[in-house]
Amino acid sequence: MLTKIDLCSMALLKLGEKPIQSLSEDTAVAKLGRTFIDVVIDELLAMHPWRFACQSYDLNANTDGTFDIPTDVLRIVKVNGQIMQNKIISQNDKTTINAIVRVPPENFPSYFVAVVATRLAMEFCMPITSDQTLFRTLVALYETELQNAKFIDSTTSINPRIENFSLIDVRF
Repeated sequence: MLTKIDLCSMALLKLGEKPIQSLSEDTAVAKLGRTFIDVVIDELLAMHPWRFACQSYDLNANTDGTFDIPTDVLRIVKVNGQIMQNKIISQNDKTTINAIVRVPPENFPSYFVAVVATRLAMEFCMPITSDQTLFRTLVALYETELQNAKFIDSTTSINPRIENFSLIDVRF
């Protein structure tokens, strides 16, 4: 089962450093891990409508007519209404949202793990190594891995079969 410690350790290995055993260690690399891990994961999840992080919610209106956005939502992709701060305003009593949500590392697909580890390595690079050449190499690797991950994610689903469409039915 993949953990945040594993992700930080993978990032450190990309820098030629030793992996950590715990994020609570009193070392510079563990402190970097504690500082960056959640921010990096949330940013990467929210930046793209990853299929493994998409979720639909059916919401009921509060007494004031607004809808609360669930706490695990990082980004709302589709809503019938308007988002104001941490509420949704709609004329209906019920609404459905499609959202990107927080996903624990053990549920990350391998293509996303690679992107997270490389992005963490980028964040760790300058404080640990001060090597600008290595940093630029990591940036190029990150951009390639991110593009590949988006492609893989977008092509993992099978298109639904079109049912009851007269032009198709006539062909067969």
